[in-house]
Amino acid sequence: MITQEPIVHPQKRPVLAWLLLCTLALVWGSSFILIKRSLAGFPPEQVAGGRLVFALLFFTPFLARQSRQADVRLAVKHRWVALLASAIVGFIIPAFLFAEAGAHLTSSLAGALNSLSPLFTLLLGAAFFGQALKIRQVAGILLGLAGSLLLVFFSATGSFQINAYALLVVLATVCYGLNTNLIGRYLSHLPALVSTAWLFAFAGPIALLTLAPTDFFSRVTSGQHGWALTALITLGVFGSGLMSIFFNRVMQLSSPLFAASVTYLIPIVALGWGVLDGETIYAIQFAGMGVCLLGIWLINKS
Repeated sequence: MITQEPIVHPQKRPVLAWLLLCTLALVWGSSFILIKRSLAGFPPEQVAGGRLVFALLFFTPFLARQSRQADVRLAVKHRWVALLASAIVGFIIPAFLFAEAGAHLTSSLAGALNSLSPLFTLLLGAAFFGQALKIRQVAGILLGLAGSLLLVFFSATGSFQINAYALLVVLATVCYGLNTNLIGRYLSHLPALVSTAWLFAFAGPIALLTLAPTDFFSRVTSGQHGWALTALITLGVFGSGLMSIFFNRVMQLSSPLFAASVTYLIPIVALGWGVLDGETIYAIQFAGMGVCLLGIWLINKS
């Protein structure tokens, strides 16, 4: 049975929270180009499972140490349901959705769509987790959504265009919104390294089972997909591993909604990588990014 312990968040965000938020934006904004590079050597399901397995390998030394600590074992025992739910909703499902979408969308468009996460964080938090809605926050979320829509529908050619695979990313952002509230309610009082390591202790073996029937390991050892493998390892260790610690720490320092606002900054980084990769950014996309940043300011204005 998961106990619902009250979580008290400070009203002011320390400098560390902002520094971690910017680092998250930089790394997670680069994740979409890494997915694109990984897909050059691995099919979508292997990119999804592989990034989670490499993240598990990154956390294995921490898990080995923590498993010898009685207080950590007790905390995991009492909250294994929340850890399993968060692993599935926040990591396994989105990983597969983003990998499949990445095979059909540009990296900049996938990054732009990711900005919908704070909207679902707010809506799901209000609907199921008792979060209060403030007019300023609603206005900020709506502005962020409006800016994201500009980025979504005008990302490919500068003219109105809809890609059906975008719905996969939207579903992934619903999962992120739910997971942010789950962590904020049930796991945020745990040390960030503890909660994140054990999330991957649940997610990694499940991902490994999905890879077992495939030729993933022969691809890894063949030496024919060196750059794709490097991108996948980077995606797993940094994107899924280290940055997940940072994300949980940001929530401890501030709030779930503030942590989720990183997804407003991600499109800027993703679009930047898109330019370097030969994609074109149009004036309307700059307008969309500006509206997103205005939404962040409203959400976090004290």
